[in-house]
Amino acid sequence: MSNLTIERKKEIFKTFGGKETNTGSTEAQVAMLTERINHISGHLKTNKHDVNSQRGLMIMVGRRKRLLAYLAKTNLTGYRKLIETLGLRK
Repeated sequence: MSNLTIERKKEIFKTFGGKETNTGSTEAQVAMLTERINHISGHLKTNKHDVNSQRGLMIMVGRRKRLLAYLAKTNLTGYRKLIETLGLRK
């Protein structure tokens, strides 16, 4: 369970989905997954042997990867803007 507050989730959905209730947009889902991935990555730096969190992290990374592939296929300019905003590619 992530420690994202309701206010933080609404902020993410408003920024990437257009409004707070647009939780289904691909951009909003990718942004939410990125937030959770960053949180769990920080947790794993101090708890190296937490295998369940490692597995959850890998599942989330895979889901984000599939969503990004879908977004790149359907909306290339939106994909490029999103990865630039989230800082996913180096």
